[in-house]
Amino acid sequence: MPTASEAPYNFSYQTEVLKSAILSRLLLLILILLWRTLLTPYDTSAPLNPTCLNHPSSSPPPPLLPSLGSAIENGVVWDSVYFLRIAQCGYEYEQSYAFLPLLPACIFILSRTVFAPLVSLIGDRAVLALSGYVICNVAFVLAAIYFYRLSAVVLKDPNAALRASVLFCFNPASIFYSSIYSESLYALFSVGGLYYLESRANNTALVWLALSGFARSNGVLNAGYYGFQTMHQAYDAAFMRKRALILLSGALRCMCIFVPFITFQTYGYHNICLGRSSDEMRPWCKARIPLLYNYIQSHYWGVGFLKYFQLKQLPNFLLASPILSLAVCSIIYYVKSRPEIVLSLGFQPSLEEKSSTVVIFSEDKSSNSPPISEKYTSRRQENHNIKLRKKMNRGGDPAECRIDHGSVEKLGYTSASILPYILHLSFMVATAFFVMHVQVATRLLSASPSLYWFASLLMYYPSISKRCGYMIWAYCSAYILLGSLLFSNFYPFT
Repeated sequence: MPTASEAPYNFSYQTEVLKSAILSRLLLLILILLWRTLLTPYDTSAPLNPTCLNHPSSSPPPPLLPSLGSAIENGVVWDSVYFLRIAQCGYEYEQSYAFLPLLPACIFILSRTVFAPLVSLIGDRAVLALSGYVICNVAFVLAAIYFYRLSAVVLKDPNAALRASVLFCFNPASIFYSSIYSESLYALFSVGGLYYLESRANNTALVWLALSGFARSNGVLNAGYYGFQTMHQAYDAAFMRKRALILLSGALRCMCIFVPFITFQTYGYHNICLGRSSDEMRPWCKARIPLLYNYIQSHYWGVGFLKYFQLKQLPNFLLASPILSLAVCSIIYYVKSRPEIVLSLGFQPSLEEKSSTVVIFSEDKSSNSPPISEKYTSRRQENHNIKLRKKMNRGGDPAECRIDHGSVEKLGYTSASILPYILHLSFMVATAFFVMHVQVATRLLSASPSLYWFASLLMYYPSISKRCGYMIWAYCSAYILLGSLLFSNFYPFT
């Protein structure tokens, strides 16, 4: 696995990704302003802002530019209302604990420092909203850059990394990355953490992935990447004394990913349950494992296994069908292409990989032990490369036929290093379909790198690239237009 300094970047491509990310945010801003101008919002109650319960104060003086402040506040819809309220007043109600604290904390800090002088001009809540917009959009641009870096490291193909990254910039859940939602911060810390993990910067990766668990609850699933890494490192060190140390280190790292989420649950338990009599306690306080988040999702939003399988929810299943179909196809394609890798969880690389050095989450840069790899002789590598060239000339699968003229074969989307991403995506798809409100799948899965890697592969096929390219871009464009139209005017959309 290359280090960060040796990563197969093409810096001109990274610049293209940066431009695409900024362009996509400007496009969303224009669309939001356009739809807000042409249509009347379904719900106009979002600008209402009652006094905080915890620290009521006298009414602040009116801002000097109330119309500008009102225009900024009018864009605060759906969950953005909760995030701003938490940033302004803290956690006042039980259901507000469904929203994790990283985004509200960032909004609070920015609004009280950099943007504090604007309070007298546009008002306190408008400054909070402006801070939220800046944080989320800047975080998305940074996430796009890290997405390209991660893709270049994993796929070892700058062209495929560029295609996938541009798709990410214009993904179907784009409206949420331009709104005051936690998707942008989650994508930044999740994708950035994976990049550092692939680059062997384990300690940096640990911090970033842990912060992703402070942004969204599904950030705790990133512990699975460390679990996968530890499993392979322990296997590689099966006959060495340090095996127990590897297992202990991996277990501690996995636990660190859970720490932010568990800390927040403890904070909720302290605020809601402690100091109350048994009769006053909420039902979840008396549970053997008092998980506030699970109770809120089930009690207030009706989230649960098969609870959403109702005839009236058919439109929402249809709304989520494109992203779920793409995800399922990406999983099936990988399983069919590399069944031996999937069945062995990556312990037995396929024949196509036996002439290369295949790395699955190497250890720290500072470690003296070699990375987890399968090494073969140069003669066997040369013979295998000749076979691959013949296969490519006959029109074979480009993902299977890419050859590095150095020492490492480029298997792209079907390499063993993709397996942990496929396993992560599989769990997310199953959860979105069977447990969650299924329409949320569009934004839940939008930060999964393997989705865009697979879409990039489809667009590269000589026989179907044109058709698939049209379909994928049509899907992204339609959801960007539909999302900006419905979401910004307080109509339901995922």
